[in-house]
Amino acid sequence: MEHPQGPKVLGRTLMEWLASLPIFFLLIMTLVIGTGEMVHGQLLKAGEAMFGNPEAGVQYFMLRAEPEKPDCTIVTDIDAAIAKASSESSAGGDDIDDLFGDSAKVDPAVQRKSIEQANQICQTKLDMYKKIVEHQTPQVQTYRLIETSFFKLFEIGTSNRSLILLLMVVIAGISATLANHHIGIRPLRYTKDHRLANATMAIAAGLLLHSSISYYNILHASGTEVEHVHLHYLWWFFFGTMLAITLKRAIVPPHCPDGEGTWGLAGLAVPLFANMSLIAGFYFLAKGHPAGLAIYISQLMELPAIFLNLGLFILAGMLLKQSRVVDLFMNLLRPWRLSPQLLTYIILLAAALPTAYTGASGIFVIAAGGIIYHEVRASGGSRQFAAAATAMSGSLGVVLRPCLLVVLIAALNKEVTTNGLYHWGFYVFLLTSTMFFLASQMLRTQRANIESPRVAIPAMLKEVPPLLPYVAVVLVILFAYEHGLDTQLNEITAPIIVPIMLILVLIFDKVLNRGKAEITPDYASHRQKGVESSIRFATNETIGHIGALITLMTLSLAIGGVIERSEVMSLAPQVFESPWTAMAFLMAVLIFLGMVMDPFGAVILVSGTLAPIAYANHIDPLHFWMVVLVAFELGYLSPPVALNQLLTRQVIGEKEIDLADEEVRSKSFYYRYERWILPTVVMLLGLIIIAFGPLAVSDIPLLEGVKGLFPPPPAL
Repeated sequence: MEHPQGPKVLGRTLMEWLASLPIFFLLIMTLVIGTGEMVHGQLLKAGEAMFGNPEAGVQYFMLRAEPEKPDCTIVTDIDAAIAKASSESSAGGDDIDDLFGDSAKVDPAVQRKSIEQANQICQTKLDMYKKIVEHQTPQVQTYRLIETSFFKLFEIGTSNRSLILLLMVVIAGISATLANHHIGIRPLRYTKDHRLANATMAIAAGLLLHSSISYYNILHASGTEVEHVHLHYLWWFFFGTMLAITLKRAIVPPHCPDGEGTWGLAGLAVPLFANMSLIAGFYFLAKGHPAGLAIYISQLMELPAIFLNLGLFILAGMLLKQSRVVDLFMNLLRPWRLSPQLLTYIILLAAALPTAYTGASGIFVIAAGGIIYHEVRASGGSRQFAAAATAMSGSLGVVLRPCLLVVLIAALNKEVTTNGLYHWGFYVFLLTSTMFFLASQMLRTQRANIESPRVAIPAMLKEVPPLLPYVAVVLVILFAYEHGLDTQLNEITAPIIVPIMLILVLIFDKVLNRGKAEITPDYASHRQKGVESSIRFATNETIGHIGALITLMTLSLAIGGVIERSEVMSLAPQVFESPWTAMAFLMAVLIFLGMVMDPFGAVILVSGTLAPIAYANHIDPLHFWMVVLVAFELGYLSPPVALNQLLTRQVIGEKEIDLADEEVRSKSFYYRYERWILPTVVMLLGLIIIAFGPLAVSDIPLLEGVKGLFPPPPAL
């Protein structure tokens, strides 16, 4: 995202001081919090190893605070205590005790045993207290001070994740508004585009502000103290600032050299989040529930870790673009002179793993879409095909291990397990990726010219040495985490480890290649020379993507609320005539949800509404959730919204899209719209096979043998 230029202070624009620096600080703070949990675990383990005494039964956690002496007392004269208790009992007890007769009298044997047990417990506490005091050495106290101080430091960050997320959303959202970076079906180009888009955003911001104030007033009127009141103030500041910016621009739109434009096309330039705000806002107003919009968008604060991880993954992708790592990896493939279609197939297979780690296709398109587009273009692919490959790159890996979306499905639905979902997800991935390759091969116009292995292998081996230092850096970082912090790279730790890894790789890359020419200067024009300038540029790009994507995801939560409260799902029959009819209905609804909602919010909605319909119609739960995942990805590729296509347009730039349309203007219908048609048709055909294939195998006797081709999931 390009910040509006203005006067510079200490070599930085005002927006870089007010937006880039705070966002980078918040992202680094998130990394520190995540790493702090790992480090603190090792501090506890080291404290146990250094100061724990298994023989004495003293563990380090007992030494983390000053010990308190037990308040118990050992009875030395047991007989006197028993006699005293007996005399007090016979002297006159409670009238209620008299109701129980002899049973209320003290039994000396029982009294003695009770006192002896109390003495034993007290002696054990006193002995342990003495041992703990003896182990409170100056070394323990010094180490304890360091460890507990570190714990309190990162605990503050952990308990304020919601505040960190909202600050990031506010800063990035305002920056995206100033830079016109919000996601719309078409970019702002003409004067009427700016006027209508800003007027709509102003109304949307007004609705959001009114709803937020109404929500606060309801909480305040309840008589209880409003929790986290600062979060409410931040929402007000965000929507109020957006209202002021967009209202001013609607009244005085910027000058556009392309002319006035038309109102019809201007409607397509309105950001998607603004349309969602209007739909949800007016719905809740009509229902007499003005706070409804704010209530649903506040759900963003209930899952702060997921959305903070989204920001970290976007930063990782922007850092990757600033390094030469992908260029060096692609050098291994370039000697083979692969066709664009075959190269795209390999890229899609490779892209599946990072997509699985992020758990959302849009994140990967933002992070690596520009690199993929360039590589497909460099291999000879047309701009339309390269755009199709970029949009498709994030749509295949969401069914693979260790996708967090699958973990969420299993957590919300006891009918399925992650083991089963990952097992069948692997076959779904093979099907959709292979279908894309076959479709692209059938439609290619140039001959596939693969270089002879005798020529390609020696040339490829020559490209291995420049890559080895980077591989070594990555392995050292992974080794340090695994053996130094006892932390492996997985779906939980990836949002923390990957950005830190790429920061270190970027530093290594800039130091190693200082003064050297870029491998691909045409694509690398955005790369900066120094470490600081590279990180700053990457952060600038990250801000726009965070602001646009999280704002859109936030409002999709409100759309989910409209669908939920309108009970439109209850209008559908719970039981259909056949599983085939039920599957057709479910598939259509799921594609629609994929168009208008983010995957995490949509899974929650589907779990409570559509999943019971599927189970009631004898659709296997594993089968249904595989259909859900593929239908969502088709929704992200399908017009009129096609979020992955819109994100592709953002990451490769409007100029490339214009050139893509220009170079095929005189060709047939398919090639004019290849970037839309190819991924959509492939995913649609894949969805049809995945949705109805298992039903056909169950209902058609001739297909029963197909079951044997796919082994069941391995036992847990």
